[in-house]
Amino acid sequence: MDRFDLVVIGAGTAGEAATHYAAAQGASVAVVDRDLFGGSCPFWACMPSKALLHAATVHHAGGDYPWPKASDFRDYMINREDIDRPDDSGHVRSLEEAGATVIRGSAALAGPNQVRVGDRLLTADNVIVAVGSVSRVPEDLPGLDEASPWTNVQGTATRELPKSLVILGAGPTGVELAQVYARYDVPVTLVHPRDRVHDREHRRSSELLGAALESEGVRLELEARAIRVDAAPRGGPHRVQLDTGRTVEGHEILLAIGRDLPLGGLGLETVGVEPKDGRLQPDDRLRIAEGVYAAGDVAGPELHTHLGHYTGEAAARIALGDDDYRPFLDAIPRATYTTPETASVGLLVEQAKERGIDAVEFTQDIGASAKGYTAEVEGHCTIVVDRSERVLVGAFTAGPAVSEAIHECVLAIRAGIPLAVLADTIHAFPTVARVLGSAFIAADRELR
Repeated sequence: MDRFDLVVIGAGTAGEAATHYAAAQGASVAVVDRDLFGGSCPFWACMPSKALLHAATVHHAGGDYPWPKASDFRDYMINREDIDRPDDSGHVRSLEEAGATVIRGSAALAGPNQVRVGDRLLTADNVIVAVGSVSRVPEDLPGLDEASPWTNVQGTATRELPKSLVILGAGPTGVELAQVYARYDVPVTLVHPRDRVHDREHRRSSELLGAALESEGVRLELEARAIRVDAAPRGGPHRVQLDTGRTVEGHEILLAIGRDLPLGGLGLETVGVEPKDGRLQPDDRLRIAEGVYAAGDVAGPELHTHLGHYTGEAAARIALGDDDYRPFLDAIPRATYTTPETASVGLLVEQAKERGIDAVEFTQDIGASAKGYTAEVEGHCTIVVDRSERVLVGAFTAGPAVSEAIHECVLAIRAGIPLAVLADTIHAFPTVARVLGSAFIAADRELR
């Protein structure tokens, strides 16, 4: 039996953040993972997809970035040069240098204050569950298994361009990888059950992105669901039947329809935890049972690397005795790195009104701004304001570098900065941030 102040189950972004934070406070920490230390982000998700988006953007603009060079660059970014599986030793070394005990294996709760890893029993004052998420694979789509579908793993890791590609789902993963492969002249079909791509963003953002994808050759099949896959013999395209009566074809099928939480086999029942609809229900201090906390994707309320890092540190901070601290989860930035980029934070005006907020939105057109004219780009900055409190409750943007500009709005919501202060803030010319500033000014003048 090994004794620790804290045991962390899962060594992705959240687990690493929790471990490093706790170790820096002098706590004894064990961190366990059955797969790659570092999790999906550095190997199968954020880093490879952004590396490929960069390469595809240069290639699309006429630069020297053919696919073999893009594939090699991606392999370099994920520590997979000349090997099949990424090398996670850098993550392991960093954790060990911080003072953590690193254990490879499948961990499960074995009752209060206990975690079992194979034949090894660990005891701890507190446990953090940070097992991440996995790509959702539908079990009710006939013929899908025979087609050997891709998930984000194959979608970001392939070294050979597919001859053609059908992507099921047009959320962040779907739209990013659609643009990557379309820019390398792969025929791409994007199937999505809603009436617009990236539909959790503002409609203006969705429409701009959808038009951009179509202009680059992506075929959009909206308000459509796959109902059957007719897998082809080796070398031929698979046929995907849609509920609209239409058929699409692709040599590969990429699943981007959401993420599931791998909660099975974690022994949650030994501490009295029963997931609801496959989800955990942490309280406002990320606790799911006495001495057990959730962090990262399993904690929610959204799935982002930066949120995982935040809740990982937050869970460790609380577990180590910060009795007054509660994480603030009303200002979570969201960013998608297509061209145009989309970025947002907070509530849409409809969502705000549903919560009883006296909300109104204001929009500035990036295309009609100095930034839009000089860079020959389109886009928008839309802010959602609480009319009675005169504070920002949401912001939705699309255009160049909006993933950077959105953080002024993140801070404004986090700190409750008055609209008048935002309107009285100087923004450099000509930038997207200045377009945001114009939205603040327009809102402040109208609501005085």
